[in-house]
Amino acid sequence: MPVVNHENLIWARQQAKLTLEEAAHKLQLKDSGKSSAVEKLEAFESGESIPSRSKLSQMAKVYRKPLLSFYLPEAPITPSRGEDFRTLPNQLDHLDDFHIDTLIRDIRVSQNLLRKTLEEEDEAEVLPFIGSHTVDDGISTVANTIKNSIGFSLIEYRKQGGLEDAFRYLRRQVEKAGVFVILRGNLGSFHTDIAVKAFRGFALSDDIAPFIVINDKDAKSAWCFTLLHEFAHLVLGKTGLSGGIAEQAIEKFCNDVASEIILPSPEFGLWQVLTEDFDELKIFISNYADSMNVSASHIAYRLHKRGDITQSMWANLSSFYREQWIKGQKQKKASRRKDDKGPSYYTLRRYSLGSSLVDVAQRLTQSGALSTTKAGTLLGVKPLNVHKLFTNNMFMEGS
Repeated sequence: MPVVNHENLIWARQQAKLTLEEAAHKLQLKDSGKSSAVEKLEAFESGESIPSRSKLSQMAKVYRKPLLSFYLPEAPITPSRGEDFRTLPNQLDHLDDFHIDTLIRDIRVSQNLLRKTLEEEDEAEVLPFIGSHTVDDGISTVANTIKNSIGFSLIEYRKQGGLEDAFRYLRRQVEKAGVFVILRGNLGSFHTDIAVKAFRGFALSDDIAPFIVINDKDAKSAWCFTLLHEFAHLVLGKTGLSGGIAEQAIEKFCNDVASEIILPSPEFGLWQVLTEDFDELKIFISNYADSMNVSASHIAYRLHKRGDITQSMWANLSSFYREQWIKGQKQKKASRRKDDKGPSYYTLRRYSLGSSLVDVAQRLTQSGALSTTKAGTLLGVKPLNVHKLFTNNMFMEGS
C-alpha cells in the first residue's frame, strides 16, 4: 500500500503560498479539545499522523497538485517559468503567482506531450523563425520576420470589422504558422482569476510546438498587441512571462516590434495631434485608433513615446480608456437577459484552446496516436469530455 510522504505535504502547501493557518482554514480543519486546526495540519506535515484519503483529495484540490505527488519519494521539481520579463506593482496577491506557476505547468505538460507525439508520428516540423533573431538585429528586422512568417497583411488586418475580428484574423495567421494560441486567465474557475497586472501573456518557446498564452481577463482591445508581443519573444527564442508594465529593455523591444507591425512608423509619422485639451484628445485618439484597428491606449502610448504628450497625460488617457472598457463590460453583463444562456461550455472551451490545438488533438486521437486520456491532458479537459469537444460543431470564434 502506498505511503504518504509527509514532506511532500509541506512542499505542496508552500508551493500554494499558504501559511499553516491559511491552509488549515481552507482544508476545513477544526479545533478540538486535544489539538487546534493548525496543530492537526502540523501533525500531518511532520508524519505524526496520516491524513485520510478524503482529506488528501481535499489537499490536492486546495494546493492544486496531483494526488499522486503526495506519494512520491521526493517532491517534484517546479517547472521553470523561463525568464520573468515583468515589472510588478508594489501590491500583488501572492496567490496570483501560485496560479501563474500552475497555469504554466499545465501548458508545459500539454506542450511536452504534443511535441513527443508529433515526433513519434514523424509529423514534427521545425519552425525556422523560432530563435532566429536577437535584439541586436533591430525592430524592423524582427517585425519583418514576423510578418513574413505568419503571412500578415496590414490591408486585411485593417479590413476587419473591429478589434475582435482583427484578433481572429491575427490568431488564425499565427496558428497557421505553427504556433498554438491559448486564451487563459484562470485555472478553470473565476475563483482563480489572475490579475492582468500579474501577467498579460507568456510565450513557451519551442521549435516544434511553441505556445502563446494570453490572459483573457485583459481587455480584448489588447489581445492583438499581446499576441504580436509574445510572438516577438518566440522569434528571439525566449520563454518568459510578460506583465502590464514594460520597463525591461526586452519588453520595450517586443512592444516596439508589435507596434511597428500594426501601425508602421512612416504611417504614424504622418498623423499629428491637433489639440492639447484632454476631452478633445481622448476622442481624437479614439477615432484614429478605430480606423487603424488598434486600441486607443496604444495610440496614446505611441504619442507619448514620440514626445507629443507628457507622461501624466499618457497615464490619464490610459486610465480613462481602461475605465471605459470596465464600464462597457459591466453594461454588457447587465444587458444580458437572464434566460440567455450564451455559448455552450464546449464552444467556449474550443475558443479558449484555439482551433489549431483542438484540430491536431482530434486528428491524433482518431489516428490512435493519442489515447482519450492523453488527449484530455493535452486539452486540459476530462477524458469523458474529449469526444464531446471534438463533436461539438457550434464552435464560433469570438462568441
